Amino acid sequence: MLRFQAMLDTVPDGIVIIDAEGRIQTFNPACERLFGWTAAEVIGHNVKMLMPPPYREEHDGYLERYHRTGERRIIGIGREVTGLRRDGTTFPMELSVGEAWREAGGGGVYIGIIRDISERKRAETALREREARLTSILETVPEAIIVISERGLIESFSPAAERLFGYSAAEVTGRNVSLLMPSPYREQHDRYMDHYLTTGERRIIGIGRVVSGLRRDGSVFPMELAVGEVQLAGHRCFTGFIRDLTERQATEKRLQELQAELLHVSRVSAMGQMASTLAHELNQPLTAVINYAKAVKRLLDRPDGADKARETMDKATAQAARAGQIIRRLRNFIEKGQTEHTVESIGKVVEEASALALVGAKERGVHVRLEMSGDERPVLIDKIQIQQVVLNLVRNAIEAMAESEIRELTVATGPDPESAALMRVTVRDTGPGLNDTVLAQLFQPFVTTKEKGMGLGLSICRSIIEAHGGRLWLEPGEEGATFAFTVPVAGEDDAP
Repeated sequence: MLRFQAMLDTVPDGIVIIDAEGRIQTFNPACERLFGWTAAEVIGHNVKMLMPPPYREEHDGYLERYHRTGERRIIGIGREVTGLRRDGTTFPMELSVGEAWREAGGGGVYIGIIRDISERKRAETALREREARLTSILETVPEAIIVISERGLIESFSPAAERLFGYSAAEVTGRNVSLLMPSPYREQHDRYMDHYLTTGERRIIGIGRVVSGLRRDGSVFPMELAVGEVQLAGHRCFTGFIRDLTERQATEKRLQELQAELLHVSRVSAMGQMASTLAHELNQPLTAVINYAKAVKRLLDRPDGADKARETMDKATAQAARAGQIIRRLRNFIEKGQTEHTVESIGKVVEEASALALVGAKERGVHVRLEMSGDERPVLIDKIQIQQVVLNLVRNAIEAMAESEIRELTVATGPDPESAALMRVTVRDTGPGLNDTVLAQLFQPFVTTKEKGMGLGLSICRSIIEAHGGRLWLEPGEEGATFAFTVPVAGEDDAP
């Protein structure tokens, strides 16, 4: 008995022992701390004094029904109920009741074990509030949010992601996130995840980049992707934040068009100034050549004028050479410019340029396929210039397919089959192709098939590529038009 009393005094849970009439027989120290009553104040009183309504009114009827029918609602089961302290405050508690023994008269003795769950309830309430706030954020944030497991399976798909990709959350949950990627990302994704989990090498996690997404209807669109990593109870998952760049790039395109218009105006003005300067610079030597030529003609009519004529012809030749030097100086001035060659991934360069060039492609009904080679080596290029070439070729292809029934655009990268020192980029469309007249002078300046084109794009593109040590050409015998160009692979001594 002493050991039983010692246990009652030291156990952290409250223990109340009542008789068959509900009168308190034992009230341990944990109960005193929990309810605010002393044992002497409650022993002999009905246990319902520790209960707020409606438990207080139900208690005696419940005991009587249990004695009569054996129906159990809490005895031997346990449940969450509410307790009443001496100061009138209530608190949540977990109550387990067991029948200890029966007395000689047939009445039972019951032991109640009470655990205060106020802290747990507060934690659960705080957790529900955090979940509600998080749900509210996920439902209203304009950026799409996708959570995937370390195996690439979608665990969460926000409403913004549903609107952006055209899938419902129920349709994609549990499926591989590569479902939302066009080729070649779809085929490469699982391999990239395995590589990251094995080596820890990051290519996009914690970095972010511009990539392409694939909607349910098969259309491709440019997007900005940032990925974060988190550990939850030993479970690793990744959160992707996605921003649709279609509208932003459409705005940037309009700004570029305005800049191009301003550039055109300034170019016309500059050409006028250049023409004026050139006329002034060339006027003197050309006038001298004409005068010397007239003088030679007069000297040749004189019997003794041969020697003088030769001398005059030498002067005319010198003036003509001077005019040639002026032209060469002007050409050198135009051609010279500082470029910055860096080591780049040709796939990433082409991908970023394509994302910008494809603004509006969906509205025109163009289906795009990016084919990036897995056997990619870094190249040494001026990134901005090469992206300008890709942008020009892709936009030309989209415009060429404006009247075609089938509008498919393929942009591919890979090693050049003719040289291990080069990487090749190919832009293929299903347009009407080029006629023989245009083909004969395709890369010449001021040759164009566009109604408002200047005919300088391909000429400039070829100059850029040749300046890099590569070449730009039109593949023969292809349906539609297929342009290809090469750029040099970076050497071992080239700094990244």
